[in-house]
Formats: sequence, structure tokens, C-alpha cells
Amino acid sequence: MIEIKEVTSKEGKKAFVKFPFELYQSSPYWIPPVISEEISIFDKTKNPILKDAEVRLFLAYKNNVIVGRVAAIVNWIEINEQNVKKMRFGWFDFIDDEEVSKALLNKVSKIGKLHQLEYMEGPVGFSNLDKVGVLTYGFDEIGTMISWYNHPYYASHLEKNNFTVEKEYLEYKHAFSDIKIEKFKRLSEVIEKRYGLKSLNFTSTKEVMVYADQMFDLFNLSYSKLSSFVKITELQKAYMKKKFLNFINPEYIKFVVDSNDELVAFAVVMPSFAKALQQIKGKLFPFGFLKILKAKKSKSVNFLLIGVHPNYQNKGVHALIFSEYHKTFEAKGITECRRTPELSDNLEIHKLWRDFNPQLIKKRCTYKKNL
Repeated sequence: MIEIKEVTSKEGKKAFVKFPFELYQSSPYWIPPVISEEISIFDKTKNPILKDAEVRLFLAYKNNVIVGRVAAIVNWIEINEQNVKKMRFGWFDFIDDEEVSKALLNKVSKIGKLHQLEYMEGPVGFSNLDKVGVLTYGFDEIGTMISWYNHPYYASHLEKNNFTVEKEYLEYKHAFSDIKIEKFKRLSEVIEKRYGLKSLNFTSTKEVMVYADQMFDLFNLSYSKLSSFVKITELQKAYMKKKFLNFINPEYIKFVVDSNDELVAFAVVMPSFAKALQQIKGKLFPFGFLKILKAKKSKSVNFLLIGVHPNYQNKGVHALIFSEYHKTFEAKGITECRRTPELSDNLEIHKLWRDFNPQLIKKRCTYKKNL
């Protein structure tokens, strides 16, 4: 018999976060989170999104042993301001037992019906800045710190519970040597002159912070048409600046501004921390932090975000960003570039990379069920 228990204590949250460590202990592809950082995601005093959303955590037990987990999420901005009556669920992990996955999903369904929501979708986080999707292809590719990994049986469990694919996300990689930069250099020179644009490079986080609010505003504007979009609030901006931007190498952040010093494009890249995170096994101290710092010199990088103001889309502004990254990557000896999950129907973003000989390495989906 499967028993579902809601997590209410600090010890319970730790057990919730640590369950995948057991589930994936033999996997060479799963990337463990930093335990303390993962727990803070569910702390109302630390994560500002919980002022506009609520989360309930559940653990599944079989014979008094934890065999599954799920986070039931209600984002009130999405529901009340965007009129999207969605019950979200994420952090969804379970052993290969259909009774377990069904019991967890039923618990989420009951909460959605209680709030009179129309459907449930997952796995997703609080917004489109969080991890997303069940992996359906690419199980033998190492994960990243910003995406979930799962066993191949997850998708079939959702389908057996009458869920259908809602969104598909694709992940690609390309070798640095496949970047034919000459075309982008020529185009960037033309675009700079035509529109009076200028690329910005940084050597310190302090320099980045001058434009940080503009970047998040532009993110809201440039991503607003995507089906997964939920805006970043002012409180979240402050949180992201402290937690996110302070962590990234400043030279891996590129901005493009117009003649009025207004931001028209941005991109954020992060070194791959995958191997370091596997080595530290969820613990920053006493020596894990040093391995993370060392990983900042990784020869593999992940493209996290790229955004262009709607007035400048389809005008070649990305050429300025790619040209600047090429200089930085060449100086640092980068050998491989990976892209984080992108909606398969986001054709504009896929066009940006078509000259880089991209290789599809992963597919993942969110699943939906009407309530």
C-alpha cells in the first residue's frame, strides 16, 4: 500500500531533496543539486516567488520507505493576472511502480480541483526560469545543473495516467570549432552602424549590475509570447541578482545597447558545473565550494538565456552577441557549447543557431491532463 505524506518539517524537506540521490546513485548522467540551495527554494523567507505562489511537497512511502516525491505548485500571477488556470507539478521522481506515480499525481489533482483550476501540467517549476520537462530522449547524455534528469520509464507512467504531451523542449550542442565566425563578424559591423548599436563586455559583476534590471525587464518583454511564460516580479529581480548574477562569470554575460544606452539584447552563458556537482554530492562544505570555483574554468559552457527586444528581432542583432562570445571563448579555450531546453515551436531561436552545425542531444516534454 502506498502512503502519501505532506512535508511540513525541516527534516521532511531534506528527505524530499535527498530522495533522488538514492534513486540515481548509480547513474553517470544525473547531476545532483546542492542540497542546501535546493531546500532554500521551498523556504518562504528565502524565495520571493513564494509571495506570489504556493507549493506543497509530498513524499510517497511504501513499507515505510520513501519511493517517490512531487511538488504541487500554484502560481497566482499566472492564474489571476494571465488567466491561465494551471495546476503545476514538479520535482516529480518515483521508483518504477505505477501505484506510486498514480498516488502522487492524484494528490496534485485534488489540490488543483480544490482551487477550481482547469488542468495540471508538469513537470515544471514556478516559472519558465525553472527546470522543466520529462526527459524522453538523450538518456546517455550528462545533465546540467539547470535541468532535470529522469529514468526512461517516467513518460510511460504519465501516459498511463491519461496525461498527454503539452510542450516539447529540445537541447542541442555544437563544437566551438564549428562556429564560422567570419559571417557574424561582417554582419555585426553592418548592424552596429545601421542601428547605432554597441556591444558591452564586463570584467566585474558590479559592472553587470548597472544593467541588471534592464535585462530582467527585457527578458519579460522578449519572452512574453512563449506559452510557458510567467513574468519576473520586482522582488524576484532582487533575488535573481543576488543568487544568479553573482554566481556567473561576468565575462560570460553580453549586452547590446542602443545610442541611448538602452538595452536591446542580452545573453547569459554559464560554465558547465556538471562534473563538479557530481563530485561534491550535494555538499558545498568543507571542500565542495572549491570544486565549484575550479569548474568556472570548464572548457564546456551552457547557453542559458538569449533575448532580443521585439523592435530588433530578425535584424541580425544576435551577430553582435555571437561575435563577442567567440572572442571570449577563443581566449578561454572553450571546446563545446550546449543550449539549455528550448521550446520546439520557438522557431526564431532555432534559426539563430542553424549555422553552427547543432547536434540534437535531448528531448523533453511536459505533460497535461484536464481536471
